[in-house]
Amino acid sequence: MAKGEAVTSKNLPEDLEADLEENDDEPNSSGCARTQGFFLIPQEEKAQHQPDRNRAIVDTATAVGLASARDNRADSRRFVQGIEQHKKDTASDTDILKFNQLRTRKKQLKFAKSPIHDWGLYAMELIPAGDMVIEYVGEVVRQQIADEREKAYERQGNFSTYLFRVDDDLVVDATRKGNIARLMNHCCTPNCNAKILTLNGEKRIVLYARTTILPGHELTYDYKFQGGDQADAIACLCGSPGCRRYL
Repeated sequence: MAKGEAVTSKNLPEDLEADLEENDDEPNSSGCARTQGFFLIPQEEKAQHQPDRNRAIVDTATAVGLASARDNRADSRRFVQGIEQHKKDTASDTDILKFNQLRTRKKQLKFAKSPIHDWGLYAMELIPAGDMVIEYVGEVVRQQIADEREKAYERQGNFSTYLFRVDDDLVVDATRKGNIARLMNHCCTPNCNAKILTLNGEKRIVLYARTTILPGHELTYDYKFQGGDQADAIACLCGSPGCRRYL
């Protein structure tokens, strides 16, 4: 390199040029960061560099005291009084017993900002694999009504709709009437599964833990959107190793 010659990416010493290639997979097109004009960084690239993605800060002391011990004891007594009858009627259906346990002792969960999308749902306690996590609650409507509501929400500018299909005829609409289960984000390799249970002739949606979920980890499930035109597909930002890139 001649004395007084400007240093650019084109005339760097070999050792510095090798270091540049190793640490910068996409160098600036102009050859210098200072001369590079303003440009937007893709959301997918930002998501890869966010610290502690899919994690939430958990205050263990607060989490332990969230549920009232008195309410838990009262719920447990009511559960014990009715469990014998449940065993007689549904001895082979452990899902119904688990659902009753979920109602008497709810899992400690919280919602917080998510690196996947907007808000997410996080575990505040250890959730073993196979446990019921939460019921997806909303207004049960017919498929035709759900289609009309979805169009109405779009006309109103509300693009955060929460419609969960139960079967070919029924849909749970949690957009305006629902619980925090609607905040669970999509992941291509989720830690929860959705299952339809029929209780007293009524179908309910319950989320199960696929794997053991540690406190502070985000709860996710696979939305399983029907494949269509990729131009209309929603980009997936779950960041999992098996990400399909689109919902």
